[in-house]
Amino acid sequence: MARVKRGMNTRKKHNKILKQAKGFYGMKSKIFRCANPAVMRSLRSAYIGRKHKKREFRRLWIARINAGARMNGLSYSKMMNGLRVSGVQINRKMLSEMAIHDPNGFAQLAETAKKAVEK
Repeated sequence: MARVKRGMNTRKKHNKILKQAKGFYGMKSKIFRCANPAVMRSLRSAYIGRKHKKREFRRLWIARINAGARMNGLSYSKMMNGLRVSGVQINRKMLSEMAIHDPNGFAQLAETAKKAVEK
């Protein structure tokens, strides 16, 4: 049986990690033993960051809707409840865009929500 040397595979794995570590500070971009934990941590942070981005955008949309609703004499919770009761199905992202770019349309939705809440 011939001897199997695995240096080539190891080198490939190391180079893959070092390529991902490009741009890191100091030895973290040049030496595998330092780069490996840095890359693993950065990948973990990137995964978590993708989840956090969704939370942050939802917070932003809610803040915008709340500001628009208060201009029309409603609170955020009353507006959302009124829209739900009146059967208007529109997501928060579109509502926040309307609050910024189409104040007249948003005011009409606010009136619809007001009427539904008052009943």
